[in-house]
Amino acid sequence: MLTQLDFLDVVRLTPLIAIDLIVTDTDGRVLIGHRRNRPARGTWFVPGGRIHKDETLDAAFSRIADAELGIAKLARSAARFEGVFEHHYSDNFAAEPDVSTHYIVLAYALPIHSAAPVGRLDQHSDYLWITPPELLAREDVHDNTKAYFR
Repeated sequence: MLTQLDFLDVVRLTPLIAIDLIVTDTDGRVLIGHRRNRPARGTWFVPGGRIHKDETLDAAFSRIADAELGIAKLARSAARFEGVFEHHYSDNFAAEPDVSTHYIVLAYALPIHSAAPVGRLDQHSDYLWITPPELLAREDVHDNTKAYFR
């Protein structure tokens, strides 16, 4: 496990690789969470997380789905790959001046056909189900989330 200082060096020097989950319910609504952490703190964003070193995509997908949605042992094959996206932020997790954050994001569409997941409140202070047109109209939804619906 990296120390906070080592991780800050990683953020300063390299892009991070992440998975975003574009979760939809049977009514076509999208799950978004209100971010607690930097970057993008205070905005609404789809659930997701970074891939750890030496972690397979399948293992990362399952871990992120569990951590972000509370759905254990979800297979990546249950989702549809939507493409590769880039997310650039002027800040970073540590609020260190002059250190930006760059993510390469693998986006996966994940339809949920059962009861809506509750989500976990360690990364997000709240969750919201919203239609894509409502999501695009809101000023507090991050542009990187809006990009999935444009």
